Amino acid sequence: MTETAPATSPAQGDRSRWVALYVLCAGVLMIVIDMTIVNVALPSIQDDLGFSQSNLAWVVNAYLIPFGGLLLLAGRLGDLIGQRRIFLIGLVVFTAASVLCALAPSQGVLVAARFVQGAGGALTSAVVLGMIVSMFPEPRDQAKAIGVYGFVASAGGSIGLLAGGVLTEAISWHWIFFINVPVGIATAFFATRLVEDHQGIGLAEGADLPGAVLLTTGLMLGVYTILQVGEQGWASTQTLGLGGVSVALVAAFVARQARIANPLMPLRLFRSRNVAGANGAMALLVAGMFAMFFLGALYLQRILGYDPLEVGLAFLPATIVMGTISLRYSERLIMRFGPKATLLPGMVSIAAGLLLFARTPVDGSYITDVMPAVVLIGLGAGLSFPSLMTLAMSGATPSDSGLASGLINATVQVGGAIGLAVLATIATERTTGLRVDGESAASALNSGYHLAYVVGAVLVTAAAGVALVVLRSEAEEAEEAETPQPARPKPAYSEAA
Repeated sequence: MTETAPATSPAQGDRSRWVALYVLCAGVLMIVIDMTIVNVALPSIQDDLGFSQSNLAWVVNAYLIPFGGLLLLAGRLGDLIGQRRIFLIGLVVFTAASVLCALAPSQGVLVAARFVQGAGGALTSAVVLGMIVSMFPEPRDQAKAIGVYGFVASAGGSIGLLAGGVLTEAISWHWIFFINVPVGIATAFFATRLVEDHQGIGLAEGADLPGAVLLTTGLMLGVYTILQVGEQGWASTQTLGLGGVSVALVAAFVARQARIANPLMPLRLFRSRNVAGANGAMALLVAGMFAMFFLGALYLQRILGYDPLEVGLAFLPATIVMGTISLRYSERLIMRFGPKATLLPGMVSIAAGLLLFARTPVDGSYITDVMPAVVLIGLGAGLSFPSLMTLAMSGATPSDSGLASGLINATVQVGGAIGLAVLATIATERTTGLRVDGESAASALNSGYHLAYVVGAVLVTAAAGVALVVLRSEAEEAEEAETPQPARPKPAYSEAA
């Protein structure tokens, strides 16, 4: 039954939109924090539940596999049956699974609950960017709102490191999951009252069950394969075999979508240069940036001897700078110069920060060797993420906004997973080779990290190249629109802009 909303003034309506945005972002922040908050607590979880070192990885992997595998499907389901509905279902699943994680009496229960938690996280986060674009159709407000979302999505990981250290040391590892319960309940409560419930276009427009199975199985298998690269190696039979099956399943899904009448995922969205280019650039960018968040944390712990809480505090300047740029300046810069022009200096800043990390000595000082790099990367992320997200959503129609939202989120997760696997493998191989040559453990570790930072900088530079060549500014798009195009048969469906 539909309730009649009371009349509100334009100011009240505008204010409620922004409050609704903060509610949505609170849900996203809870999801993003959960990806990293567990890492700090892993030693305590291992001691308490008796995990072996190899099995301990499944506390993280069991979350990441369904999360990365379900984002695209969850985004499209939001288009079909309503984005707020999918958001709320995801919140309920995530919060209930968090309770089960906190109370888990055994390894099996915790791993199973983490899997369910990852599925809930995918449902919740996949549709948020689509809802934001619908709530803020005006370019200036939309740029500002995406800046808020971009900060939450990109800075949540470092906040998770800090929160995990505080909760684990002050209370116990159980509270990294218990803390989700009041946040999840409050977010769901306010979302039902503040976020408009737009009806989806209907399951009949994309009720493709075989396609859903192909897509979800292919993506989950791909994420699993990437996560196992560290143990199996890139050229192992398992990696090549499962990777090949994953690619074949996704290719079969794409081929099916191109020929059926009501596809689960209309391929017209991918014809937009800005959508395709933004996703390609984002994949390379996050792959390179993982050199800081993962290997930088290892450098602080293994080389400089920081404890988990100190690691979280060490990355705090990046979070502060990222938040300041995303929340206060990204909207102004995007509106004045355009997202493409704002993006490129951000990528240069990230690459420069990674190169600074590549010169950190074994006896490094935080103030002179670490903080300048952290600040540069935070500055670059604050400029880059809102710009890329704006471009990634630029070709989405109202009926495809959930798909576009799920796509850019999936790009971040899969790109990050691949980047982490590649950079960790490069660092390990370099360290092993130097140890064989007789170099000290600390020096060999640091040299491995340095090589990974350089490769990360190369990936970010490649992302800038994609942005420069593929993306189109408003002026370039207007110029292309004025150029006469050869006549061609009208497609069966309209293209994305």
